[in-house]
Amino acid sequence: MYKDTKSSSINVKKIFSGCFYTFFVNGVVALILGSILPYMRETYQLNYKIAGLLLSFHSIGNLISSYIAGVLPMYIGRRKSILLFSSFGVIAFLLMIITRNPIILILAFVLTGLNRGAVSNFNNRMVNEVATGKGWALNLLHSVFAIGAFISPFIALFFTMNNPNGWIYAVIVVSALCLISFLVYAFIPIIEEKPASKKEKSVKVKTDWGFLKNKYFLTACGIAFSYMCAEQAINGWLVTYFKDSGIMSGGLAQTMASLLWIVILFGRLLYAYLSNHIVKSKLLLAGAFGYFLFFIVLLSGREITPVVIGIIGIGFFMSGMYPTLIASIGTIVKEYPMALSVLLTVSGLGGIIMPLVIGAVADSIGIIGGMSVVIISVVSTFVFIIYNRYIYRNVDEV
Repeated sequence: MYKDTKSSSINVKKIFSGCFYTFFVNGVVALILGSILPYMRETYQLNYKIAGLLLSFHSIGNLISSYIAGVLPMYIGRRKSILLFSSFGVIAFLLMIITRNPIILILAFVLTGLNRGAVSNFNNRMVNEVATGKGWALNLLHSVFAIGAFISPFIALFFTMNNPNGWIYAVIVVSALCLISFLVYAFIPIIEEKPASKKEKSVKVKTDWGFLKNKYFLTACGIAFSYMCAEQAINGWLVTYFKDSGIMSGGLAQTMASLLWIVILFGRLLYAYLSNHIVKSKLLLAGAFGYFLFFIVLLSGREITPVVIGIIGIGFFMSGMYPTLIASIGTIVKEYPMALSVLLTVSGLGGIIMPLVIGAVADSIGIIGGMSVVIISVVSTFVFIIYNRYIYRNVDEV
């Protein structure tokens, strides 16, 4: 990778530091949209369908970049590719505050998705390359994401506490954080993929898509799709659900979103430890069971106590599921360059579909009915993970 052990160690530390900061900002971006959505709806007079459409176009951008971000580096290099996509975050948030035109807002949400997907693809791939198959490394990376997600609602709350239009200032802050991410990518050491020789290319033509026949990878795709349906619904609609259903005020709803992600942070740290002692398929199964149980508690709660219990339970049990899932197929991801892009694309489809469905249902029967649809995704995740444990039952896992 590098010329000597000392320089290798220094550069790996820089790679980790850069990936950790930019994934922290990715966490802020992920939660800020859901945190500002109810205030943006009021300012721009948007109905639930339009709000759901915006969230879905964010996920469409995420899906598109999950594929393009895996291919573009082969043509222009990793650094140029990630610099291009990271610039979209700066532009997107500035667009949100200059116009209420639905087309421009849709474009802005698409750009945030393009930014998020590319950063996720790049950072997961880089960390996986310097720590292949190590669950602790990816769980730590996603723990940093959780810190950003935890802080994000507080950024929104700080600016909207006394002024509903204060979300505009929150967006300016996030745009500045995205600008710093752009600068980080400009200067950290990046391992560029070497152009393949003619002989290697001839082999790759036969093997690049071989993972599509792998039952472990296909099962992982099923888990990722259904899991992301629920995660995007929770991230995008949780604050709106609590506020508009009358369960709690907007400020308290922001606090609940932060509570969710502080629990996710500690949960991911625990998952990082447990992933070195418990086989990944068993860890996923335990997480899926708790995730299902506490989502029922959250959805049926109409008072603060059961809602808080549901939030804590969901946050803890869902916390390490996605990074553990990626780590479980780490060898496949490293062997096949397109595998991670396909996995992120499939999960991105879930993120597109569910927010739009919730918005449509909410416009018809109310926000409580809209959020109830998410139970389908939670159950599907549980079923796929049970099957995942079944096919791994006789396999020695790390």
